[in-house]
Amino acid sequence: MKIEQIYTGCLAQGAYYIESNGEVAIIDPLRETQQYIDKAASEKARIKYIFETHFHADFVSGHVDLAKKTGATIIFGPGAETNYEAYIAKDNEEFKLGNVTIKVLHTPGHTLESATYLLIDENGKDHAIFSGDTLFLGDVGRPDLAIKSDLTKEDLAGMLYDSLRNKIIPLPDNVIVYPAHGAGSACGKNLSKETVGILGEQKQTNYALRANMTKEEFVEEVLSGIAPPPQYFAKNAMMNKVGYDSFDTVLQRGDVALAPEEFEAIANQESALVLDVRTEKDFVKGHIPNAIFIGINGAFAPWVGALITDLKQPILLVTPEGKEKETVTRLSRVGYDNTLGYLKGGIDAWKASGRDIETIQSIPAETFAEHFKGDAVNTLDVRKDGEYKSEHLKGNNVQHLALDYINDNMNTIDKHKTYYLHCAGGYRSVIAASILKARGFNNLIDIAGGFAAIKKTDLPTTNYVCPSTL
Repeated sequence: MKIEQIYTGCLAQGAYYIESNGEVAIIDPLRETQQYIDKAASEKARIKYIFETHFHADFVSGHVDLAKKTGATIIFGPGAETNYEAYIAKDNEEFKLGNVTIKVLHTPGHTLESATYLLIDENGKDHAIFSGDTLFLGDVGRPDLAIKSDLTKEDLAGMLYDSLRNKIIPLPDNVIVYPAHGAGSACGKNLSKETVGILGEQKQTNYALRANMTKEEFVEEVLSGIAPPPQYFAKNAMMNKVGYDSFDTVLQRGDVALAPEEFEAIANQESALVLDVRTEKDFVKGHIPNAIFIGINGAFAPWVGALITDLKQPILLVTPEGKEKETVTRLSRVGYDNTLGYLKGGIDAWKASGRDIETIQSIPAETFAEHFKGDAVNTLDVRKDGEYKSEHLKGNNVQHLALDYINDNMNTIDKHKTYYLHCAGGYRSVIAASILKARGFNNLIDIAGGFAAIKKTDLPTTNYVCPSTL
């Protein structure tokens, strides 16, 4: 028996490759499936099953493509309905994979069809669970994503309580836990940085598995402090349910080099969004007018999903050299399949063609401190709500404008005023500045290094409060 976790940091997502006696199961595959096919081929094994723990909301799974390419059977938990061929398993149904068995444990709560897959080894011993978004290390899945007219988040939280206590906690303490996500995922609140754990440890340390915890206590605790889900979650879940374009088609369409004149013509003809994925330092020095910055070296896919509201939006790319395919791939992972090409030669080619570029003023925190003391400057803190409440700059003209919801809150700031923007380290403030600049806010100054740099000055900040206590 062979188990491999294939972890993708940008999405904080774990897919799994399980092999026994020449047969393979893939659990929660990513959109680009060739890696699984190649691995099975190298092991002279056949992909037999594709197990989906639930309809993922934070990424587009590769299950449909992988099934078409390999003939493997897609398996969902009880109650799932799809627009493509899939096998809907019964609770406690077992599937043979070589010399091992995979048992379906229906664990509704995160979603109604959520399933945990119990791996039983060659000797009939419970070996591991692939818990999807039912159980994380340190947390459990948020129960507010599958709300329907006749079903509340409290109802789902109650189901999750029952699932954990009836299906997960009774399992042996030495069972290995392989969750779908780790720290950084928006599918839970306080996920561990570890990506593999032991069930016994979770029984001792995970608040949601606490002994003698009532259902009422669980519902209250699991629902407290949940931020609203990113806008793309429901759209990705629907793609996973009804199907999508082949990844190969998406990559072929997007991996096209365009000369500046072609790039500009397509941008105008298709009303395409120019997405610049270089570093924030490169972007502020010079970029195409009205381009939006979301750097590929940061939490790229989640920020794209949070800020670009239309999954069908035509997109043109400005990328670092050699990052073109990677960028198209990472966009497709969260459902943005309409990339139309990239700027050949990058921003240097654009400049060489004589076309206009724009810049964003960026200043050190020390310079900002001088301005802050001398004048009543307007400061925008674009960090998340919890970060701002934990500690922020003092001042009557300090305003919180969380990047997550910037599209909905631009009416709270004045286009005629000058604003100094900061986040924690400099990445998100440039994203915010690019969005505001594209919407006609021209008097923007970025604070390089963000709040971390500001704290090294003598500017007054609020007393630090641990985020976990908020």
